[in-house]
Amino acid sequence: MARVKRGVVAHRKHRSIIARAKGYRDSKKLLFKPANEAVLHALAYAFRDRRQRKRDFRRLWVTRINAATRDAGLPYNLFMHGLRQAGVEIDRKVLADLAVRDSGSFARLVEVAKSHL
Repeated sequence: MARVKRGVVAHRKHRSIIARAKGYRDSKKLLFKPANEAVLHALAYAFRDRRQRKRDFRRLWVTRINAATRDAGLPYNLFMHGLRQAGVEIDRKVLADLAVRDSGSFARLVEVAKSHL
């Protein structure tokens, strides 16, 4: 069986890893082994944080809604319960946006929630 020399393939792989590590600091952008480790870590963090981002935004929306409803004299859980009882199906993302940008509409939603409690 013939011997397989991997020079071209290995060089291409090294070059692609070094290209992905562009912008990293010190030897992580210059040498293959540190660059490979850094790229693998970055990919793992990216995978993890795509899921984490969804949690973070939901926490942010809940916090904003809670702050706005407490100003209107109603805690978050009762506000959400009142909306559910009223049959209002607006998600937290839109509610948080209304709380920040359009306080008049949000105040009407708070009144709807209060009336259905």
